[in-house]
Amino acid sequence: MRVGQGIAREVPTRYHRGMPSLNVSFTDEELEGVRAAAAADGKSLKQYLHDLGVREMQRKQFVTGASAWADRLREEFDEAFPDEVPPSERRDGAAAA
Repeated sequence: MRVGQGIAREVPTRYHRGMPSLNVSFTDEELEGVRAAAAADGKSLKQYLHDLGVREMQRKQFVTGASAWADRLREEFDEAFPDEVPPSERRDGAAAA
């Protein structure tokens, strides 16, 4: 057997070479706050920062989807509830009383 053969089978799958990683710089005060937040959530610093980034990505996707959904239904809603349309957006130009 050549040197290095079979090693890949012995290394746990979580150590794939292709797994991207990131180094993030914090001030001492920022790092202290992030560590405290991670501890309060019962997570490691690494897991906390990972989850924070994923949660923000999911939040943005949700807001984008909700906004698109609202835009699709806006005309129908405005017809059903004309008193709820802000005066500046009313088609008849009616001003608020």
